[in-house]
Amino acid sequence: MSKKPDNVKFNEELQAYDASVTPYPTNLGAPRIEIDDISNWKNKTLSKVNHQLEANFEALKKEYQSLMNQYEDNKLIFEAKFSFEPIVGKDYYLYKKEDHSTFLSILKPEECRFEFLGAFLLNASQVWERIE
Repeated sequence: MSKKPDNVKFNEELQAYDASVTPYPTNLGAPRIEIDDISNWKNKTLSKVNHQLEANFEALKKEYQSLMNQYEDNKLIFEAKFSFEPIVGKDYYLYKKEDHSTFLSILKPEECRFEFLGAFLLNASQVWERIE
């Protein structure tokens, strides 16, 4: 079969003219097919995505730091001396003695002469939360 002009749409696989079923125009008077320049959209979107990812990363860093602080607080308390079973929801106070040992007490800082390290509450998950 001879070469057809560019404006004639002949499908070699089907061996038929199929210009009427193509999703794009095929005649000479049809508007030119142009590829949109999306570089501006890409740049704006990339900037937005980068800001969103950075914000998510900062939130994760804050949450990580909070978890590490909570871990350190719990480690301090579980390494401290106390001879009672703490009650969930009650305030307790952590102190340091002159010999650098630590202990947990129900005595408030104004009622005690030792170095005050912090006030804590045991939550329902058995995790200590700093309240001061």
